[in-house]
Amino acid sequence: MRHGRDAHEASAIQERSRRAEQRPPDVHGKRDWIRRAPAQGGVERIEAFFQHNGYALHRHDTYAIGRTLAGVQSFHYRRGVCNSLPGGTIVLHPDEAHDGQAGTDEGFRYRMLYVEPALFQAALGGKALPFIEGGLSDDPRLAAATQALLQGIHAALDPLEQDDAVYDLAHALDAVSGARPLRASADFRAALLARDYLHAALERPVTLDELAAASGRDRWSLSRDFRAFFGTSPHRYLTMRRLDAVREALLCGQTLAEAAAAAGFADQSHMTRHFTAAYGVTPSRWLKMLRSQSR
Repeated sequence: MRHGRDAHEASAIQERSRRAEQRPPDVHGKRDWIRRAPAQGGVERIEAFFQHNGYALHRHDTYAIGRTLAGVQSFHYRRGVCNSLPGGTIVLHPDEAHDGQAGTDEGFRYRMLYVEPALFQAALGGKALPFIEGGLSDDPRLAAATQALLQGIHAALDPLEQDDAVYDLAHALDAVSGARPLRASADFRAALLARDYLHAALERPVTLDELAAASGRDRWSLSRDFRAFFGTSPHRYLTMRRLDAVREALLCGQTLAEAAAAAGFADQSHMTRHFTAAYGVTPSRWLKMLRSQSR
């Protein structure tokens, strides 16, 4: 009976959310735009509108979880084409390539949150990362679990509210995906030590031998465990943290060249290639869309 009540309540929340959000988008003269909430605690939240093409094929090391608010959001994912409509939930796994474009001439508006896999690992006690087949779900448990994180894009969430919401979302994903436990030999502590080492070495090259020495794990076991727990390779993880630093530097007014050098990239061109591969847009276009929304 309890599960039945939970499902009914989750379905009701999903329906209220759908009715509240399914309104004509404020498209500001049909310009593409992005609104970015203050990032905090391993969670980034955005709302965006695109008239035609949104993002080129790219991949990042976070979960991308959200919902389409208006229009049809089409994207390529895992050798298929997905069409997201208002009412469903988008769940893209870390390091899975995807793009984004309008499915109709009206464009599309959506909200998305990007969650570091380590947060779900902590909430799930080191279980395998949840995986939602196909990238789309109509499960009301996911709709209910994403509600708190996808509301109020204009302001930061209360830290305790965010922590509770991340915990609920992790367990909803785990329940919906039916994730299997990791092998007993996987070493979460070693993976955490390697991650901490990377955070302390953002501005210089790092070798797998260094990570192995810092974590007390052999090279290849560490590489395998790191991918299992954090959804990507150590090198990709380091690159993404450098790109996080680039974005913050650009928002603070640094030039592309200054931001690239400060984050440990060889030069502006090197940084731009990685930025475009990770986010599907160039740094210049990303800044332009953010500024378009702030006018």
